Amino acid sequence: MTRPTQALHAKNPLRSAVRALAAVVLSGGLVLPAGASDHRDHERALQAVQAGQVLPLRTVLERLEREHPGQVLEVELEQDHGVWIYEVKLLQAGGQRVKLKLDARTAALLSSKTRPSAPAGQRPWR
Repeated sequence: MTRPTQALHAKNPLRSAVRALAAVVLSGGLVLPAGASDHRDHERALQAVQAGQVLPLRTVLERLEREHPGQVLEVELEQDHGVWIYEVKLLQAGGQRVKLKLDARTAALLSSKTRPSAPAGQRPWR
């Protein structure tokens, strides 16, 4: 029998996204800048979070959920010209897809791209 708190946690998209990203980070699969697949980049990202240069993902997702509700499909932490950026892909009501780039230090919105829903059988992001 499922306890009520378990059912509540299972339906919370923010909690699911945080757990999914935590699993990726712990397995060493954090997406970093293009071509940056070695262990040092993962360590740099982790150190940036620990040093306060990057907001924790949980904080960013909580803010995002209030301002841009939707199901989190993917989160990437990138460094672009020395600036840490969270790239978040969301699926919103009606199937609308949104790609947001956020300053990882402040969670300020840097850019937003919106696409209509993908036809059946097509990947939502190319």
